[in-house]
Amino acid sequence: MPQISVRGQEMPESPIRKLAPLADDAKKRGVHVYHLNIGQPDLPTPKSALDAIRNIDRKILEYSPSQGYLSYRQKLVNYYASYNINLTADDIIITSGGSEAVLFSFLACLNPGDEIIVPEPAYANYMAFAISAGAKIRTISTTIEEGFSLPKVEKFEELINERTRAILICNPNNPTGYLYTRREMNQIRDLVKKYDLYLFSDEVYREFIYTGSPYISACHLEGIENNVVLIDSVSKRYSECGIRIGALITKNPEVRQAVMKFCQARLSPPLIGQIAAEASLDEPAEYSREVYDEYVERRKCLIDGLNRIPGVYSPIPMGAFYTVAKLPVDDADKFCAWCLSEFQWEGETVMMAPASGFYTTPGAGHNQVRLAYVLKKDDLVRALFVLRKALEAYPGRTE
Repeated sequence: MPQISVRGQEMPESPIRKLAPLADDAKKRGVHVYHLNIGQPDLPTPKSALDAIRNIDRKILEYSPSQGYLSYRQKLVNYYASYNINLTADDIIITSGGSEAVLFSFLACLNPGDEIIVPEPAYANYMAFAISAGAKIRTISTTIEEGFSLPKVEKFEELINERTRAILICNPNNPTGYLYTRREMNQIRDLVKKYDLYLFSDEVYREFIYTGSPYISACHLEGIENNVVLIDSVSKRYSECGIRIGALITKNPEVRQAVMKFCQARLSPPLIGQIAAEASLDEPAEYSREVYDEYVERRKCLIDGLNRIPGVYSPIPMGAFYTVAKLPVDDADKFCAWCLSEFQWEGETVMMAPASGFYTTPGAGHNQVRLAYVLKKDDLVRALFVLRKALEAYPGRTE
């Protein structure tokens, strides 16, 4: 039998989705599962987007331009201007989700064997995209005890060598909810400039910042304009995960030219998705305010509830809609699987993402989980109660 490729063997399972079969089995047994494992918002998609889809009046659903429709890119220029990110339509390439934007960034900017420095814990699929591009992720550790703040410059410089090509950040961060400070962003800028690196910046959660601290985009950093590649997506800000519309943004014309070759090879981003995403930009500001206010309430509900459970600790996330929590368990992977396969309380259980899958350092995050506060508050309260009962019953409890 022919062998699977090394790339296929090295490709990691998703820590977010790998327990799905256990959740499906639990549901078949009649157990209600509270999904805290995945960033799928339950809030409604903008009415303007749904109406645009319903009212499509075309005789042909044709290919769109490989870089995306000009009308959509022009409207995005105004959207980014509201965040003091000054672009032209030519700086924006529409992609099939933020995932394709990350992958095409790697393919266009990195050679096989090149290294990317990434603070961990990090979004697990970055590793998958790096493997696809033949690149190597080098992680720099942040800790839950320090709220996942960045370590000093010297720790970064210890990792930099002749193969180092880029730094990748997610701001606000998935999975931790951490928001990088101005000092940290300036630290990254100085490293990028000193070593002439690319800065890949995933900023899909910019709408969800819960502190008075300013949002510092990589595009706000002076002196590295041609080094920055911004990753974006409509999935989370408009509850449009399924339309698969993202964006790759850069002032660097050579990067755009290279990225366009990959865009042309895959032909075009989704037509119907672009129609919905463009219409979403016309949604009244009230939509975003209501979504934001809801997440503020959910964050308080989840974090307060977690920290009231004996032995559990979660720092307060300043952005996105995730947190990483430390649990009093011997192994979070085993605990999460046990919750789905062996535990239920009054016909209910919880599904979480083991945090080990967001680390590459062996053993890191072994007693941590990522939780997404994408359920309504009544469900979050109930899920926290069920989690407390699960921790009380778990045979591998450590406290």
